[in-house]
Amino acid sequence: MTDRNHGLWRHLPVLVRANSKESVEYILQALWRTRKTGLDDADRQIFRQMLQLQNDAELDSLLVCLRILIRRCVYETVNKDDIQNLFPAEVLPELQRLLTLLLQKFHREWHDDVLKDQPEGDARSNLGKLDMKFQLSKDTLEAKLQSIYILKDHLSDTVSNVGIALFFLILLYDAFSCHT
Repeated sequence: MTDRNHGLWRHLPVLVRANSKESVEYILQALWRTRKTGLDDADRQIFRQMLQLQNDAELDSLLVCLRILIRRCVYETVNKDDIQNLFPAEVLPELQRLLTLLLQKFHREWHDDVLKDQPEGDARSNLGKLDMKFQLSKDTLEAKLQSIYILKDHLSDTVSNVGIALFFLILLYDAFSCHT
């Protein structure tokens, strides 16, 4: 991680309190599973028990560190073999090995999940356009179209009102210009 994340590394040794490798694996998988929604109270309670923590302060710092680590591994397209290079020297070697093994184990699956989450895009450089494909239900499509029509009508009214106001301003300007 970068220097701005340097202070986060001091929270990783909390993982040593976990009862087993499977506990750390469960934590990483739960963090990935909840990457869009955040952890619920039940997961937080399970994590506190696994790591023998009394409050959320230590847990939150650890979770931020792990989420950043996961994000760097998956979203920044870090090669599986380069994962160990993400850790600075002050991280315990056994902790580095454990996290490296687990992150390598899930790297491909998580990377595939990221690719599935992205909309399909076919770049057509000769047309200078990007063709985007989204899967929408009929109800969702109708709702989106309705909101576009409402926005269009609102903008048309606004542009019309601005045009009328501008017309009157020009008339006023001309009227005052003629009298001076």
